Amino acid sequence: MDETHIMDKQRRRILEGSLALGVLGTFGCSAEKDTVAAATKTEWGKTRDGEFVDIFTLKNATGVEARIINYGGIVVSLKVPDRTGAMGDIVAGFDSFDDYLKPPPYFGALIGRYGNRIGGAHFSLNGVEYKLPKNDGENTLHGGLRGFDKRVWSAKEISPQALELTYVSKDGEEGFPGTLTATVRYTVTDANELKIEYLAATDKDTVVNLTHHGYFNLAGDGDILSHEAMINADRFTPIDKGLIPTGDLKSVAGTPFDFRTAKAIGSRIEEKDEQLAFGRGYDHNWVLNRTGAGLELAARVTDPRSGRIMEVWTTEPGLQFYTGNFLDGSLKGKGKTYTRRSAFCMETQHFPDSPNKPSFPTTLLKPSDRYQTTTVYKFSK
Repeated sequence: MDETHIMDKQRRRILEGSLALGVLGTFGCSAEKDTVAAATKTEWGKTRDGEFVDIFTLKNATGVEARIINYGGIVVSLKVPDRTGAMGDIVAGFDSFDDYLKPPPYFGALIGRYGNRIGGAHFSLNGVEYKLPKNDGENTLHGGLRGFDKRVWSAKEISPQALELTYVSKDGEEGFPGTLTATVRYTVTDANELKIEYLAATDKDTVVNLTHHGYFNLAGDGDILSHEAMINADRFTPIDKGLIPTGDLKSVAGTPFDFRTAKAIGSRIEEKDEQLAFGRGYDHNWVLNRTGAGLELAARVTDPRSGRIMEVWTTEPGLQFYTGNFLDGSLKGKGKTYTRRSAFCMETQHFPDSPNKPSFPTTLLKPSDRYQTTTVYKFSK
């Protein structure tokens, strides 16, 4: 690809980003005031098509720091204090950009157009069947073969603590209908939070389910089985052998899925249970207990060793809790080997396979509507 074509693509992304907020509206006011100063920006690599990728460093006054690239909106590192005040990186990732171009486990990425699985790699909308790529057995996972995690987003530096990313997904991309304009704002707040705000608009009826796929280890190394988790949910969505929800909402009472009071992640993960066998551990959607439309506490995870605590607050109805069951030691980064259950994910979302499950909360987005959700990862010690 010649340099002129590359520059034209980058100029188009900048223009799309500048127009996006006019299409979508604006984010709510943040606790941090936008200033003339911007996030630290450094060139970090190139895609196989020759597009430049930058890494941005967001940092608050207490030293909490997130480093994010505009390829897939990936959070490359996230440093928060332990009980002694020592900063440590608590997310899985790689040392170089080239490692993110290999077949990924979605480390730290923005996921779209549809996060999680769509069963049978198809859905019907307004009487039309849409066929999607099969990239997870017979299913579509995380938006298909080249989802939002594998796209270069246009970046706008809002302040030293905030970054805005925009991507325009064309009609028919990965089989989905409608041109979807998505904008995501990352903010490292003064309350030691990583706040993620999502906006999206479409020109045709479509489905959308955006999420963040961070892999966390609050200790920074070792496995996560001694981490203690609380999930604010009375029910979860059972799955079949292909990890697709059956459509039922099952009570967690009396099952290994009952995290209504905090317990070690590993306390029941090896029990003989059909659902645990299907997921090879926890890889399920919890139906969050909600009382309204605003931010509500979804989960809390504590690491006894480091003293770090992470709370997940969201406007979403579901939470995918995944315990790194498919990590097998073949991936290495940041001086670590990513072995089975060396990290966990808490992906806020609408439910998997919702386009094929009319009883689930809808993921339909119409041109007259705006998609808007917020998730906050709050850290303390």
